Amino acid sequence: MSIKIKTLIILLSLSISGFAQEKLSLQEAITVALQNNYDIKISKNDLSIARNNANIGNAGMLPTVAGTYSNGGSIQNTRQTPVTGEDRVIRGARSTNNDLGADLNWTIFDGFTMFANYDRLKELQKQGEITARLNVLTTVSDVITAYYDVVRQQQLMVAADSAIDVSVLRTNIANTKLQLGRGSKLDVLTAQVDYNTDTSNFLQIKNALQVAKVRLNQLMVRDISSQFSVVNDIDVNTGILFSKQAEIAAKQNPELQNAFINQKIASLNLKAVRGARYPVVSLNSGYSRTNSTSPTGFNQKFAANGFTYGVTASLNIFNGFLQRQNERNAKINIETSKLNFEKTKLDVNSQLLTAYQNYSTYLDLIKLEQRNVDLAKENLDITLAKYRLGSIAPLELREAQRNAIEAQNRFIEMQFQAKLAETTLKEISGNIDLSN
Repeated sequence: MSIKIKTLIILLSLSISGFAQEKLSLQEAITVALQNNYDIKISKNDLSIARNNANIGNAGMLPTVAGTYSNGGSIQNTRQTPVTGEDRVIRGARSTNNDLGADLNWTIFDGFTMFANYDRLKELQKQGEITARLNVLTTVSDVITAYYDVVRQQQLMVAADSAIDVSVLRTNIANTKLQLGRGSKLDVLTAQVDYNTDTSNFLQIKNALQVAKVRLNQLMVRDISSQFSVVNDIDVNTGILFSKQAEIAAKQNPELQNAFINQKIASLNLKAVRGARYPVVSLNSGYSRTNSTSPTGFNQKFAANGFTYGVTASLNIFNGFLQRQNERNAKINIETSKLNFEKTKLDVNSQLLTAYQNYSTYLDLIKLEQRNVDLAKENLDITLAKYRLGSIAPLELREAQRNAIEAQNRFIEMQFQAKLAETTLKEISGNIDLSN
């Protein structure tokens, strides 16, 4: 099979596989992922639980009412021997007992512990909201990365395809020269080896493109074999300022927000622990109704109903210094939460600065590699023209071709890395545009 036919088969397979494919935009990919992603759905469920828990009843502010009911009896054989007279013998004596009641207990003061607990539950709800938002940011960041990885592989495949075109042209020229007696069999064989190398590279990139598509389908939680096409360019935002991102991160970074809430929760825990120093005052009341029968008793039938009420107060006077120990531990936890907040702030600022340095460097490299692409292309065109005239050796053409391929690949890679750095910057600052 000739090289032309092989190339035609490759290009035909690409055109067939791309025929009638879904044109997937980045915004569409993000929208589908936000609707289907499992992590987001799980975090929403966790947030619903946190919202359900944040109520005054769960904090212990409301009374509790418990109803009771019991119904039972017994069947007995009895013998009663009085002081005087005959024994009284009863066989199969049936006794019954029926109790119905309701008890109310309401703690009206517990040293403000219930208020601290309620505030803590509301802070936990806020943490649930932040966690849900963090999952959204992470998912969007992953989708952007996966989407532009598909774009990158698509661009690399186009570059590899252009390399095959040059190899085909070089092989045809070598064959023509051989037929005219101006070339050698060695040049033809070398050209064919280089063509096979370029074809192998093309097929490997094609495989990497399919793998990248599987990854993006996975993030969108849809059929992983779904075929689609994407845009042809990697759009990099070149106007990001570090000062602006740092300002946004201080307010919106989810990790910082969580660390700040943990500080508040630690303070509320100390308030709850200190509540044990105060008395606990409860109101209690109840209603009961009792009916019983006992043929062997003094009263064969008994019935009673009525209300009970009262106030209960208790005070922890001494519990083996546990109160002091618990308060000390709570204060240590407050100090730990402050240290964690400062550590988180340092980590976030470090990550942000690193990402921005990468971003700035890749922007510079994009400009440099763009110039290299232009120079390498011009050099390849000149070298190819000279090769047609027979004024240079095949190795020089191959070197020019390799330089052009490598320059194009570096340019594509720098664009992709700049996009990753841009996405990381926005993810750290908590400022990813969901509409993108």
